[in-house]
This record gives sequence, structure tokens and C-alpha cells, in this order.
Amino acid sequence: MTDRPLDGEILDRRQDDGRLYHGVRTRRIFAFCIDYLLIALMMIPVAIVVALLGIMTLGLGWLLFGILAPMTALLYVAMTLGGRNQATLGMQFMDIRLARLDGGRVDSLLAIVHTVLFWAGNAVLTPLILLASLVLDHKRTVHDLLLGTVVVRSS
Repeated sequence: MTDRPLDGEILDRRQDDGRLYHGVRTRRIFAFCIDYLLIALMMIPVAIVVALLGIMTLGLGWLLFGILAPMTALLYVAMTLGGRNQATLGMQFMDIRLARLDGGRVDSLLAIVHTVLFWAGNAVLTPLILLASLVLDHKRTVHDLLLGTVVVRSS
């Protein structure tokens, strides 16, 4: 037997470091605002493409306007939050990232499920899903708790 700690023990010690969570709640709010401004800007060229598609299909393509916002947002989240940095552009700007408690990487599917649970939770439990961060450990929200994730400082 060696005195070297197991990987899980190292992860547990690192997660108890208060510096990882300092200011995370405020940073999440600002990152959310930045991200949805970026998504709104990305929807402009996508809306133009859908409008042109609607003209070419004699109005049938305009049915895509109903799913334009959710699909743009989910694609953005899958590519950024589920990407190499495990953070959306707003989260990167605010120096935070999403981490799994088991130490694994956040993939695109987990990123999409995280976002869908956030919006579904807000639709059903508003504002309880966000108020939970005031009482849960590490300033986690309900969807973080359900998925075994936590938002931490990047640096």
C-alpha cells in the first residue's frame, strides 16, 4: 500500500476549495445574459436563411420559424458547453466552466440536457430552481444537482 491518495480523494479535496466557487452565482447570471445576446445575434442570419427558404418553398419553409430560437440555442450550447472548454462564450468571458462531479468531461449530450432541464425547471418551478443556489452546496442549481455537475471558476 502506498500513502498516495486516490484520484477520487484528490477530486474531493479540490472541490472543497472555496476559491473555485467565489462569485460563481453572479458570474453565471452575467454569462447567461451574454450568451443569450449572442444567440439573438446568431438568429439573425439563420432567420434570413429560413425566410429565403420559405420563399423558395412557397411558404412551407416558414414553418421553421417556430423552432428557430430553440434549435439555435441548443446548437450553440452543444458546440460550446459540450466542447473543449466546457463553457459557453459567455461563461468563458466570465471565467467559469461546467464540471462534472465525477471528474469526467461534459459532452454535447450532457450540455443539451443541462440546458433543457434549466428551461423546463424554470417553466415549472420559477423561481425556485434559481433560489436553490442560495441553499445548495457550491452554489449549485436544481439542474446541476440532478445531473451531478457544478459550475466552477476556470482560473
